Amino acid sequence: MKIKILSDSTCDLSPEQLKEHNIDLARLTIVKGGQPFVDGDTIVPADIFAHVAAGGDLCSTTAYNVGEYQELFSKFADQYDGIIHITIGSGFSSCYQNACLAAEDFPNVRVIDSKNLSTGQGHVVLEACRLAEQCEDLDEIAEKLNALVPRVEASFLLDQLKYMVKGGRCSSAAALGANLLNLKPCIEVRDGKMSVVKKYRGNYAKCLATYVKDRLADREDIVRNELFITHTPVTDDCMDAVKEAVNTYGGFEHVYDTMAGCTVSCHCGPGTLGVLFVRK
Repeated sequence: MKIKILSDSTCDLSPEQLKEHNIDLARLTIVKGGQPFVDGDTIVPADIFAHVAAGGDLCSTTAYNVGEYQELFSKFADQYDGIIHITIGSGFSSCYQNACLAAEDFPNVRVIDSKNLSTGQGHVVLEACRLAEQCEDLDEIAEKLNALVPRVEASFLLDQLKYMVKGGRCSSAAALGANLLNLKPCIEVRDGKMSVVKKYRGNYAKCLATYVKDRLADREDIVRNELFITHTPVTDDCMDAVKEAVNTYGGFEHVYDTMAGCTVSCHCGPGTLGVLFVRK
């Protein structure tokens, strides 16, 4: 059975991974300065950071609409026996709902709600690629992917709250207090939504090392075949601290270093890093 894997551009897989697995993307629209741009095509995270640094408002994302999904599915529906499309979590966007509506016209399309974003979604996409080589039944693949979704553990540590304040997700007073105390919030995806689960204090590189230890050390419930270190721009000392901690506490067969895409960049800004993996 010949199966095509598609994903929303929010999965943050590297260009090499997309090419290796022949993954095509539904590229969301990023609105910057009132103008629409195509995620990863006509706009990249550096453009977002430069715009905000120059005094511009935060950029925003626009979901892929039903017609766009229909056009994407029709491009591959006749070339493949089946299509699996993995969307950004339905708690973050209407992409899943729109993709499901579009899929009603394509009996060989299955839509999976990753209930996640960034490489949390990327984990589901890569598993879909593996299953597509092993399974001959679309519904079996969909069932296995839906069982994987709640086992993906995605979190990020933020160095600053400027973007969260601008986006109305954090009050100025709370941000001021965090800055004065040098607090770094850890945001985790739980039940398809993002929430602050812990706050670290001190130098960001040291906080990152402690965050990685907290996530990985002395745990028997982690599948240690692959882990993503996904981030917006961070300093070399931060990356060195994270990679050392991952080597010390991880024991993963594969560790991927990927840049966060426009969606994470729009909402969290520079100085954001997460380790994302799968639980047993």
